[in-house]
Amino acid sequence: MLMPKRTKYRRPHRLSYEGKVKGKNLIVNGNYGLIAQEGNWITNKQIEAARIAMTRHMKRTGKVWINIFPHLSLTRKPLEVRMGSGKGAPEEWVAVVKKGKVLFEVSDLNNSVKAELEALRLASHKLPIKTKIVKKGEQK
Repeated sequence: MLMPKRTKYRRPHRLSYEGKVKGKNLIVNGNYGLIAQEGNWITNKQIEAARIAMTRHMKRTGKVWINIFPHLSLTRKPLEVRMGSGKGAPEEWVAVVKKGKVLFEVSDLNNSVKAELEALRLASHKLPIKTKIVKKGEQK
């Protein structure tokens, strides 16, 4: 699973995913990319599931770039615990994704456009947000 090696603060404040992304909105490496149409938190398990779906479909002949990383830890208090006594323990790691961010980029070594598009489609089903598949150079 993806998680940072170390963080400055163990239990940070929750970051907002509202609004548009400031950078990382252009496809740089691959031929096709998956762009977020809305903002949300994406967990490390969801990122890993999407990565596995893409690499398995392309049978490891293509290259996949993951442009998001789960830097933010989400905390949760145990069940049936009274209010107070501090913040809960870190439960999971999430990536903050805003609208317009390029999540994944794909290029197939066999130049099979069909395989690239299908891999991104499979990855989009693993994510909790609406996404759009865009060709390099065609996004705004």
